[in-house]
This record gives sequence, structure tokens and C-alpha cells, in this order.
Amino acid sequence: MTSIALLGTCDTKLHELLYLRDQLKSQGNFSVTLIDLGRSPVEHSSISISQDAVAGHAKDKNVDISSLPRGEVIKHMIQCAVPCVKTLYERGEICAAAAAGGSGGSSLACAVMREALPIGFPKMMISTVASGDTGPLVGETDITMMYSVVDIAGSNALLRNIFKNAAGAIVGMANAWSQAQQHPNQEDGARKRIGITMFGVTTPGVDTARQFLEEQFNCEVFVFHATGHGGQAMERLVRAGELDAVLDLTTTEICDHLMGGNMSAGPHRLETAAAAGIPYVLSLGATDMVNFGPKALVPEKYSKRHLYEHNPTVTLMRTTKDECTQIGNFIVDKLKSHSIRPELVQVVIPRGGVSMIATPGGPFADAEADAALFASIESGLRGTPIKVIGDRRDINDGQFAQDVAKRLVALFPANQVSTPPEVEAFYYDEATGAFMLANNPGLSPSR
Repeated sequence: MTSIALLGTCDTKLHELLYLRDQLKSQGNFSVTLIDLGRSPVEHSSISISQDAVAGHAKDKNVDISSLPRGEVIKHMIQCAVPCVKTLYERGEICAAAAAGGSGGSSLACAVMREALPIGFPKMMISTVASGDTGPLVGETDITMMYSVVDIAGSNALLRNIFKNAAGAIVGMANAWSQAQQHPNQEDGARKRIGITMFGVTTPGVDTARQFLEEQFNCEVFVFHATGHGGQAMERLVRAGELDAVLDLTTTEICDHLMGGNMSAGPHRLETAAAAGIPYVLSLGATDMVNFGPKALVPEKYSKRHLYEHNPTVTLMRTTKDECTQIGNFIVDKLKSHSIRPELVQVVIPRGGVSMIATPGGPFADAEADAALFASIESGLRGTPIKVIGDRRDINDGQFAQDVAKRLVALFPANQVSTPPEVEAFYYDEATGAFMLANNPGLSPSR
């Protein structure tokens, strides 16, 4: 019988954790592994893994936890608890993870869940801060957050009811996980798994590419919303070996990283797929914009810029010529420094427009800025094995999307994907704006 891991600081929340433990045991056919992540050791018969045992995973065995400031204690216990929980998962001893706590306990437990457990594994955090900004807690993972409404301190009818509901949800997730491990879907892993990045202004192109890959090549497609955490989640799955190729159509998160927008995926965006040596085709979707919140909250230094209200909560700022050069240089630097198999990396430039609102006549149409972006990529990658393809169509053009998908599929070794024969050899004809078959120049694969 597998167990549900229950994480908590027993020196401050033992009474509450024991109640949650009892609810978990009463609602399902699972044992509970209570793991003490507190500052001070606590002795109790229901604690499965003591604070001393967790602290034994520390890299520095001489650290005196009791002397550390509160923030440092949390960092230290995260470092100790991650290998402890990861070992339980790798041994197949747990089927879910749950935790309950305040702001500090939530930071601690969520960090352990993020770092020790994979996406898809059941994770729930009952937290006093779950009604606020949970982005730093959840990150790019699938932690389920439940707001405790009242503080997790003592016992009252409301908190008991919330704990009962949480226990029911956790047990349900644990049952689903356990059944999936016992009866895996035979199709899982049988098809090539493709990650694609999408934004609202690139949705038509991404939808076309996704449907084309699914219907024509029997690929399993994972679409990631390029909101910062979306790009990070995709790259996390690449690192975990869960994706076989990436069609990075929407690279807008770079703009937010460089210009201080709200949807940055951080400084390491674009590194993972290139470093994994898998087929990697990227384009420039939504690199015409930086994302901010309501217009009134746009930073003062950008208040005179070309702004566009996407909706009442999202304001877009058009990237300038100089900023587009920075974006292009960022792409070039990442690909040149991290591509271990550059022959499997391609950049496709949609000269007709990088987003739905950047096409000729659109609110973000700016030929000069686009030209700077395109030129920086073309000049920066010239002479490298990384192929740069100029395409006169816009990123949401249906045929553009299909042709980019074909490029990705063609990068797989022979017989790894069920492909029509003509996909193996084609080229883009700038004069006609179409892909042509290398063995029959008069015939377009799009026919």
C-alpha cells in the first residue's frame, strides 16, 4: 500500500497536521507519511520521518539550525527535504503529497514539491496565502492550492471542514495516480511528443500547426501559454525528457525579460531545447510586444510609448527598433552558446507579421522595428549550422503554420515519425512564397 506524504512544521503545526493526517487515513485506503520540516525536533509517534532525519540530508552537517534566522531555516530545510521526498517518490513509496501552513510553511513545502516531484504527480498545499499571488509558490508546476480562509492555528468548525474537503481531494488525486500507474495508457510514449508555445495573438497559427501535427503525423502536442511560467514549464518538461521536440512559435517571453514586462520566463529561456539536442524550430511570435497590467500600472518610463489595451487587465507595449535588435541578439546568443546539435535547430522568420496585430495596417505594424529584429538574427547566425529561413507570410497564416510543422518533423531521424515521403526533402521558394519539393520543383507539398 502506497502512502500520502504529509509535509509540515511539527514544532508549530503538529495539532493541525495530526487532524489532517487522520482525515486522510479515514477517507482513503492509504497510509500517511508525516514528514517534519520544522526548525526544532519534535517527538511524536505519528511522525514518520523526524526533523533530525530530514536534517541529516544537509550538505553541511555542522549547521546549527536553531541559530539561523527564520528565512535561512526555510532555505536550509528545503535543501534537506528535497532529496528526502525525491527518494520516496523514486522508490514508488508515495502516491501524493500534501501540506498545510502559513506563509513560511507554504514557501517551504511548495519549494520541496516543485523541486522533488514531477509535473503530473498529485500535490496540494492548504495555505493561508492561497488567495493571493501564488505564482512564486506554484511556479511552473501543478501544485493545487486551497485557501484555508482562517489561520491554520488551533481548531474550529470552519478549518475542520476545509481540512476534510482537502483530504477528500487529496485522496481522490492519490487514487487517480495509483490507478494510472497500475493501468498505464498504452498510447503514452508511443507517439512523438511536441511542445508548442502560444499566445492570444499567435493562437490561429499555433492551432493550425497543432492540428496538422496531430492529424498528419500522429504526434502528441502540448501547447504552453507563453506567460512566463508557460515557457518555464515547457523547458522543465524538456529537461525531464518528457518532450521529443519543440516548435517554439511564440518567443514573446524574451521581450518581457529584457524590458521588464510581467510575463518573463527568466534569463535562461531558449537554452533547454537547444542543449537537449532535440529537433527545435523556433519563430518570433509576439516579439512585437511587452506585457504589462492595467494601463495605469505601466511603468512611468514607458508611459509615452506606443501602448495597446489588449483587455482591461493587459496592456501591450510595442517593441522599438533598438529593443528588437536586443531581442534578436538574445536569440542568437542563446542558440549559438547552447545548441549541442545545431543542425537540428532552425529559426523561421515570418516577414509578414510576428503577431495578429503586427501585420500591415495593424496597430503594432512597424516595418523598421521588424527589420531590425530579422537582421540581427540573420547576421548573428550567418555562417553557423543553424538554419535561418525567411518566409514572407505572417505567423498566423495557415500554410505558414503547416510548413513550419513540416520543418520540425523533417528534423527527426528516418522512421521515427510517420511522414509523407515528400516531407523529407523540400525548400522555401522566396519568389513564390511556397514550399517546393526538392525532387519535383514544380509541385508544392501544400497541394
